[in-house]
Amino acid sequence: MFREAMGLAAKEEVSGAELKPLEALVPSPQPRKRFEGLEALAHSIREKGVLQPLLVRPLGDGRYAIVAGERRYRAARMAGLSEVPVRVVELSEKEARLFALVENLQREDLNPYEETVGVLALLSEDLGRSVEEVVGLLERMRKEKRGVAARNVAGSPEARRVEELFKALGRMSWESFVRHRLPLLSLPEDLRATLEEGAIPYTAALELKKVKDEALRKAFLEEVKAGLSLRELKARVREVLVARKPALEKAPAAWYGDVIDALKKTDFSALPTEKRARVEALLAELKELLG
Repeated sequence: MFREAMGLAAKEEVSGAELKPLEALVPSPQPRKRFEGLEALAHSIREKGVLQPLLVRPLGDGRYAIVAGERRYRAARMAGLSEVPVRVVELSEKEARLFALVENLQREDLNPYEETVGVLALLSEDLGRSVEEVVGLLERMRKEKRGVAARNVAGSPEARRVEELFKALGRMSWESFVRHRLPLLSLPEDLRATLEEGAIPYTAALELKKVKDEALRKAFLEEVKAGLSLRELKARVREVLVARKPALEKAPAAWYGDVIDALKKTDFSALPTEKRARVEALLAELKELLG
């Protein structure tokens, strides 16, 4: 089903188009929340009409659910049109949702937060799992990949399916998605809203997330909007975090050096199998924490 949706989304078929009144068309729920440039598109539609038909599916009562083309639908209403060209396709509700998700993810103007939500919704739809379950699966996959957890997910049908979907989308690897995009779900409201507006890059939002003081975070946020670079922001945030650490936390414990020396002297190949596996798992976890 996913491959069919990818193929349909990639095609720009205009054959079989017919006119339908706007009042008969029903927008469908989707992760895309912003529809920018509607006035410009409405102006173009007034002059040239709707050049690419909307994709719709029949609801059986004279109405049609919009599968793809809601932006054109909204602009056509702004332009004062009473009807638009559509291409009617027979899709189930689930197939339509899957197609709409794929079609939206192929757009270039999605911001990182919308894209993250869209990818999770696509995985949820395809795997038949809740978004929370999908997030848990992805996090377990990453821990196993890094040797932090026992291997009980990698190689499973669901894990293989996740890998297939990310390859098909071609936007990023699932590992990169877990590391760089899942943290966006826990952004404070002010950062999430600003990111959705496209006012700051997601990398800056993740850096600002480290600042717990709301007033200070707001001040940094305004500086980022004004042109503060990511490198400068990281330096500023680092200064704040270091300055606010208790004195004992700033000074490394004396035994840290002993541990490092012991690791340098250890012949891992000589360790018993179980002990070696435990040490490697702890080191992988430490690497992730310091990551």
